[in-house]
Amino acid sequence: MQHRIVVLGAGYTGAVAAGRLAKRLHREDVSLTLVNAEPDFVERVRLHQLATGQELAPRPFAGMFAGTGVALRLARVTAVDADRRTVALDPADGGAAELPYDTLVYALGSGWDDGGVPGVAAHAHEVSSRPGALRLRDRLAALGAGRGVLVVGGGLTGLEAAAEIAEARPDLAVSLATRGPLGDRLSPKGRAHLRKVLAGLGVTVHEHTAVAEVAADRATTADGTVLPADVTVWTTGFAVHPIAAATGLARTDRGQIVVDRTMRSVSHPDVYAIGDAAMATGPGDLPLRMSCASGVPMAWQAADALAARLTGGTVPEVPVRYFQQCVSLGRGNGLIQFVTADDRAVDRALTGRLAALYKELICKGAAWGVAHPTLGLPARRRRATAAAARTTAPATA
Repeated sequence: MQHRIVVLGAGYTGAVAAGRLAKRLHREDVSLTLVNAEPDFVERVRLHQLATGQELAPRPFAGMFAGTGVALRLARVTAVDADRRTVALDPADGGAAELPYDTLVYALGSGWDDGGVPGVAAHAHEVSSRPGALRLRDRLAALGAGRGVLVVGGGLTGLEAAAEIAEARPDLAVSLATRGPLGDRLSPKGRAHLRKVLAGLGVTVHEHTAVAEVAADRATTADGTVLPADVTVWTTGFAVHPIAAATGLARTDRGQIVVDRTMRSVSHPDVYAIGDAAMATGPGDLPLRMSCASGVPMAWQAADALAARLTGGTVPEVPVRYFQQCVSLGRGNGLIQFVTADDRAVDRALTGRLAALYKELICKGAAWGVAHPTLGLPARRRRATAAAARTTAPATA
């Protein structure tokens, strides 16, 4: 009997994990099912480009996983029962409404977080999903010259969105509101370059500004200041996919699934969680931030640990660490802020055109890794042990 592995979500982490497992494990011993709501891979790190009218190359999963042994199931996940080891799927998507598993890899990721701020859900736009980026693209295209666009949030997503919009539409009045100082996680060199680029693009920066309410034509700050805006783009952070809340898995207050060093759930050993959905720690036992830089190494770790446990091998524990923060500032400029293993900025930073090329290589490399999930790994697939096979059992009510 095959050991049934189900991977939920085919973003960077889920797609990488599925491909890596396909390369590590023998097809006669395991079945691999990858569940995703969309048929194409979404380059989330490029959604600010999509929002400004740039076209992104389609990357259909059917081609990526052809011949790998990974079965793609196009469906929306509606629930996970970690005690019964089942995944509920939207019956409207066709096929069985319930999918049993022996091992689950949970990679449903995150979406935008309105923070409970009044008016955000009704009036603001987001760039954390393809539908959101497309809605923003249509809205920006309808704006006439001189109209105002306010980007709320001074993290990497907000910086990239503000710069991209200002570069693509120099006729618009683009502003950025950040709760703290601009570039507060950057080195002095990085902050200086960021200020120079945004000023050159005509972006007005509101530092130490907390937005307390959003309306259709303005945002109001905590001190009552009104910031006129025909379009507000909300980028203050990410929220974990809500399905995690009803799984029965141990979670943090933010809703992330708590995992050990191998990305295995601390409450349910037959579940692995990776990417934004998981709370894992890195150097100094600090929580890993929600990012592609964290998610892909987490996927490697989870896939290798799961494969080792199924085949009787040595379970690896490779610490996830950081090397740099990559920021695109339009198509011709960028910032590469080098950091310590625990993500603190150091004095070294790469700026300008060279940094833009560096960031582009990082983005292309990440997409290539997803598009070629089984290349670059040892060709030998290991056989599952008898003990692993015995873990397979029908789900019970």
